[in-house]
Amino acid sequence: RRLPALRRRCGVAGRRLSGRGLSAEGRVLRAVLYVYHSRLLRHRPYLALRQVEQCLKRLWKMNLVGCIETLAELIPKKNTSQAHAECLVPSQPVLETVALKVLGGCKLILRLLDCCCKAFLLSVKHLCSEEFILLNTVASGLLSRLWFVIQYRCVLQSLISLYAMLSTLLHLVSQTQQMPYIKGFTFPSDISSFLGVNVSSEVKQQKARMLATTKPTSWLKKLFPRMPEAEKKRNFAICKNAVKNCSIPCPADIGEPVW
Repeated sequence: RRLPALRRRCGVAGRRLSGRGLSAEGRVLRAVLYVYHSRLLRHRPYLALRQVEQCLKRLWKMNLVGCIETLAELIPKKNTSQAHAECLVPSQPVLETVALKVLGGCKLILRLLDCCCKAFLLSVKHLCSEEFILLNTVASGLLSRLWFVIQYRCVLQSLISLYAMLSTLLHLVSQTQQMPYIKGFTFPSDISSFLGVNVSSEVKQQKARMLATTKPTSWLKKLFPRMPEAEKKRNFAICKNAVKNCSIPCPADIGEPVW
């Protein structure tokens, strides 16, 4: 009865981990680090970005998505209606391997969220001091999007939910036939004790710290002043006519749409 639920949770966790948003932010992060590598080797926000990149790199190298998909393929798709019917289930070594990787993935994503929060706060701090404006502006936006993608897609929550089902099934399978594969490690029944923190409260604290950094807002408004509505419509009309006529030069301004 638990196998269909496990297959569904494997599918949800795999889709959320392999989403395009997470991989796209990772590619942008690598591109930013490549551009600034020779200039800012000792810059603190740059070093914080490197820690975020290391977490993402380790997350992809552990091949958690492939491991979860392999487990989902081993689960039979047809559900038996008989009470005492026999069916094939994943073996204890397979369940232990996937459970161990899920535990490591949860720990790594929690570390990734913490690194994103610290790097964001550091970038905003240096942005307030008007230091490396372009890098810190790009970094703060990138880190906030990466943190939001992980939270919005509930990546960590889906892995925690998957481990809860894996732990239950692993206990039942080990009772049926003892085939321990990973020795010297006791799988925790409660993942919160393994992570060492309450995930929901930790995420709320990180979000509160990131939202509390409102100091650069006034400084950025001075750098990019808001244009009056009448002038904005006039510039929009000029740019639209420039596209039609192709002879009037289009005035390009930072922060304004160019048509």
